[in-house]
Amino acid sequence: MIAQLSANIKDRRVLDVMSRIPREKFVPPDIREQAYNDNPLPIGKEQTISQPYIIALMTEALELKGHEKVLEIGTGSGYQTAILAGLAKTVVTVERVPELAESAVKLLNALGYKNIEAHLAGETLGWPQDAPYDAIMVTAGAPDIPDELLAQLADGGRMIIPVGPRYAQELCKVIKRRGGVNIQNLGGCRFVSLIGKAAWQKE
Repeated sequence: MIAQLSANIKDRRVLDVMSRIPREKFVPPDIREQAYNDNPLPIGKEQTISQPYIIALMTEALELKGHEKVLEIGTGSGYQTAILAGLAKTVVTVERVPELAESAVKLLNALGYKNIEAHLAGETLGWPQDAPYDAIMVTAGAPDIPDELLAQLADGGRMIIPVGPRYAQELCKVIKRRGGVNIQNLGGCRFVSLIGKAAWQKE
């Protein structure tokens, strides 16, 4: 998997961290033999673990150096959380599905992570109590870039978020500078929907 990723991912820190994380522990037992395939996999509750390439691309785009406080929207299986925790000082992660949050926290604790703060999602997108964040990773698709999340991003901070229609989005890198934003398009993607008042409503 790492050899395949290295053709397009140039940040060695991202590749090194991903090489040390047992991805098979983050997928259901009956599909563990598929854990290192480059495609998304179901993890239950209508959620998925993203394909390794997209995870690596999103992580690389955050440009983490090791001192940052990062917000992750959508803990899911905890796999992306583990990668972020290996690259940043602190990770604050929120998940709206209680069963996924509970199993992810249990696994991350068992793997020895000490720099992760996990929360059940509230009414407001993100976790404004601990803002501002140096970087924000959104692992679900939104119709637009939510102002609620921009408000939680530090000046100079980066946010990676899928934006667009419900079933096909563009992966956007949003850089906040002096109250304005610069948006870079990283290519097409497809994520589950970001649910909340500032995003999509449940179907």
